[in-house]
Amino acid sequence: MAKQYETVIGLEVHVELATKTKIFCGCSTEFGGAPNTHTCPVCTGMPGSLPVLNKQVVEYAMAIGLAANCKITQTCKFDRKNYFYPDNPQNYQISQLYLPIARDGYVEIEVDGTKKKIGIHEMHMEEDAGKLVHDEWEDISYVDFNRSGVPLVEIVSEPDMRSAEEVIAYLEKLRLMIQYLGASDCKLQEGSMRADVNLSVREMGQTEFGTRTEMKNLNSFKAIARAIEGERERQIDLLEAGEPVIQETRRWDDTKERSYAMRSKEDAQDYRYFPEPDLVPIVISDEWIAQIRDKQPEFRTEKLERYKTEFEIPQYDAEIITNSKKMADIFEATTAICQKPKKVSNWLMVETMRLLKEQGMEPEELSFSPENLASLIELADEGTINNSVAKEVFEKIFLKDIDPKRYVEEHGLKSVSDQGALQEVLQKVVAENPQAVSDYQGGKEKALGALVGQTMKAMKGKANPGVVNKMLREMLGAK
Repeated sequence: MAKQYETVIGLEVHVELATKTKIFCGCSTEFGGAPNTHTCPVCTGMPGSLPVLNKQVVEYAMAIGLAANCKITQTCKFDRKNYFYPDNPQNYQISQLYLPIARDGYVEIEVDGTKKKIGIHEMHMEEDAGKLVHDEWEDISYVDFNRSGVPLVEIVSEPDMRSAEEVIAYLEKLRLMIQYLGASDCKLQEGSMRADVNLSVREMGQTEFGTRTEMKNLNSFKAIARAIEGERERQIDLLEAGEPVIQETRRWDDTKERSYAMRSKEDAQDYRYFPEPDLVPIVISDEWIAQIRDKQPEFRTEKLERYKTEFEIPQYDAEIITNSKKMADIFEATTAICQKPKKVSNWLMVETMRLLKEQGMEPEELSFSPENLASLIELADEGTINNSVAKEVFEKIFLKDIDPKRYVEEHGLKSVSDQGALQEVLQKVVAENPQAVSDYQGGKEKALGALVGQTMKAMKGKANPGVVNKMLREMLGAK
């Protein structure tokens, strides 16, 4: 009988915090500036420059720790981690090894209807390194220090996950929690959330852990899932062939769907950690923790319950809307203006989701205002515009956040409900479609839809379909 194997997975998740400035200096953290423009003597490691801690970093780290049920370390400090690498300007990184800001927490995930707690070993604050840009043609590498000194929280899980599905559920829970806190945008494609996967396999029933490898270069949930499956199979193949798994760091290549050894961990370098001499310890009072706890937002789980009771929208709608902080904010703000939660939900669930897919966008990138969506809902409800015009106008709101009232006026899109104006067109449509008239009068309800369609076409989509329907029934003798 073939051996059965269990996968054991732990994650190290790095999250760039959403501060305006870096952790130890006043340089901008904005993504995408020209190389080496968001830099100063502190974040480029110039001799004699001194770090000054950004208080907001500590508050974001505490907020994430509290949300993940961690204990806050009330006297914590920074340590110096020494290593030499071209993108690390000081030749050391300021991090936290001995007294991290938070530890011993958990987040609860749900996979296939089963709930499970994933333990969090610890969270610590640290500074990011710069970035190496490799030029394949010139066979040369350039260093961009814009990212150097950007504040990070590293979240280290316990080895509690057993499948790619559990890993993705854990990451999605973390990402949503941190986005709701406003502590980071967690964009994997921009590197503001990065996950390293520690994975080993063992025979079912075995209590000892197998030899683990660490995988880096994972910048999407799909890549993480593929990397886990690929590395699991690679390790099982080695064990089946009687070969050992080597403890090493591996780089995942998503296009080739395989990993490559980067460096062995057998002779892991000694980082010579020692207390950071340029920074004093951080003392966190009970009052400070209470302040941060009081400011915690309503998270997704609570929102879900409230939406179903307060707004009476279906579970499915509530799940989709609360799965994005931006979407939930738009829903609540629009509903507060127009008091029509189900209609707001419909616009978000159908047209917004369709356009997001078409444009290849994430919900967090939505930029239209709740005021303009509420205004559009009112125009459609009043019958000022019909449904097809409303969809056309919404597309413009989605892309350019235009004022729907002004747009409808300027483009002459108001529905024609004037019976005098419609009478003439209806008589012409009835005269030109004797078969449909005869079918309707013979009891075929669908035939009326064809006549309404012809009228809408003749009116270039501007007629009010409700009025057209009513007038046609009157003309042809309502059934």
